[in-house]
Amino acid sequence: MQRKMSDRSCSISNELRLEGRFCDVIISVDGVEFKAHKLILSCCSIYFRTLFSNWDSADKMVYQIPGISAEMMGLIINYAYTRTVPITEDNVQSLLAAADQFNVMGIVSLCCEFLSSRLCFENCIGICRLTDYYHCPDLRAAACVYILHHFEEVSQVSEEFLDLSAEELAHIIEKDELNVRREEAVFEAVLRWIAHDPQNRRQHIACLLSKVRLALLQPDYFMNNVKAHEYVKDNANCKHLIISALSEIYDLNSYGQSSSVNANPFTRPRLPYAILFAIGGWSGGGATSAIETYDSRTDKWLNIPWEQESPVAYHGSAYLKGHVYVIGGFDGTDYFNIVKRFDPLQKTWQQVAPMHSRRCYVSVTVVDNFIYAMGGFDGYIRLNTAERYDPDTNQWTLITPMHEQRSDASATTLNGKVYICGGFDGDQCLSSAEVFNPSTNQWSLIAPMSSRRSGVGVMAYGNQVYAVGGFDGNSRLQSVEAYNPIANAWHAVPSMLNPRSNFGIEVMDGLLFVVGGFNGFSTTIATECYEEDTNEWYDAHSMGITRSAVSCCVVPGLSNVMEYIARQHYYQHSSSMDILFTSSTRSSPL
Repeated sequence: MQRKMSDRSCSISNELRLEGRFCDVIISVDGVEFKAHKLILSCCSIYFRTLFSNWDSADKMVYQIPGISAEMMGLIINYAYTRTVPITEDNVQSLLAAADQFNVMGIVSLCCEFLSSRLCFENCIGICRLTDYYHCPDLRAAACVYILHHFEEVSQVSEEFLDLSAEELAHIIEKDELNVRREEAVFEAVLRWIAHDPQNRRQHIACLLSKVRLALLQPDYFMNNVKAHEYVKDNANCKHLIISALSEIYDLNSYGQSSSVNANPFTRPRLPYAILFAIGGWSGGGATSAIETYDSRTDKWLNIPWEQESPVAYHGSAYLKGHVYVIGGFDGTDYFNIVKRFDPLQKTWQQVAPMHSRRCYVSVTVVDNFIYAMGGFDGYIRLNTAERYDPDTNQWTLITPMHEQRSDASATTLNGKVYICGGFDGDQCLSSAEVFNPSTNQWSLIAPMSSRRSGVGVMAYGNQVYAVGGFDGNSRLQSVEAYNPIANAWHAVPSMLNPRSNFGIEVMDGLLFVVGGFNGFSTTIATECYEEDTNEWYDAHSMGITRSAVSCCVVPGLSNVMEYIARQHYYQHSSSMDILFTSSTRSSPL
């Protein structure tokens, strides 16, 4: 266990070292001598503690240390006295190696934190390989998770990806945790890897193809791009894979499921990277505490049972720093300024600081690690006030009020700015919209929408602000429009399949989801999604509980994601995100 010194003790000890006072050891490296104190070095490193504890070294003054540069030893000794070390992309690998060699675990931890903060598409594989040589379990876990969660981008831009061995690539793509929107991306990554050295790598196509969830491919894609590919046709070992996959594809398209979904990896959906939470709402004539979670990989909802949670509707929700926040709302009697925080890993609720105002029909979004709550109805008036929450201080702070009173509006974040659209001012439904710049603390009106929209859903998607559905004062809308901030103009987007107001809205897996709501006659369970690339709306699986005034948020990267999906029995094995690297090539990740 590393011993810690106070800042004052560190300062005094370092002054004594620099002045050469009371030094009882000289560390000599490549002809460079460092005067120091055995006690200080021993507190920093088990290596030095052991070195100085040998029976024959009690009176020894000078120690020749091989296998390290004078520069690295100087950084280690300086760290022993100051508990600080300058880490750069140029020195981090050498420093990590030296710190590991001399058991300076404080520097090892700092190097790991530095590397973890620098993870990107191009270096994540190299950083993961680096942990094969040093004891950095947290860094390894972070790098493995990064590779799996960003596999599509890594496979497209990383030179390190092309240097993987066949065994390493197979180990990665067989993972249930591999995050891909479409299974086609996995097959195309395999082709990209083979194309880097086709003469030597095409022989591995059968092994790699067996790790692709072939039955999850679109049938036309499977026939035209997989079955007909020259690598597949020319490899006899692929024949039984193709026959098996065709059988599973037939079952899935004929009966909606496979008879061997558990046993056959061809048919098992990947685990989702993100989960859509639908929280609370108005159902059966009153507020509900129901929470359902949606897995886009299987297109299934799961009802999450909670005890002792109060019902709430017309509230806001947000995900920030590992927690889901439920903000304001109405339970049929009281208007809330209450804010509750849910920990999806521990499955616990905690009440945090309340807002300054009671806010039903509140609009909520997140910018720069702050939660913004705007407008709403406090039981007496429609509000134009706005405030933001800092989770680090657990405090709400009022910001500049909006230009208009807005309840039942909706807000989103695009390019670091808050956009709020529509709503009801107490007299009429609004078509106006405004933008807030956090750096200036100012609201500005932007071009109005083409329709009045209260109970609207507003969401940033594809570098535009979408305004979906709502109520115009006469009827529930299924129309959609999108705002281009560069042109300061709205344009029409294809209408939803169903009219609705007061619904949940979120973006997940590159799709814009709308959930539940009120269609003018009744609350609904219907869910649909819009894809910008195809410019079309699609039906998704309906919720289990009919409700309006529901709020949605997306929770990414859960380590316990299986507790929030409907078909846990698909994944009965012990899941691990660790990636095994078999090659001995040292890479330079930075």
